[in-house]
Amino acid sequence: MYGWIFRHLPGPTWFKVIESIVLIGLVAYALLTWGFPWAQDYFGLSESTVS
Repeated sequence: MYGWIFRHLPGPTWFKVIESIVLIGLVAYALLTWGFPWAQDYFGLSESTVS
């Protein structure tokens, strides 16, 4: 999957590396901003069962 994405990015290899780093950063930001808070509210991950 990552090879397919890397092959389809435009530009020379050094630019593809920069694009890959930016894409990874954007995905991580999106998950930390919207994905994980939604999952915490939906699945109740903040509830502790250890006493």
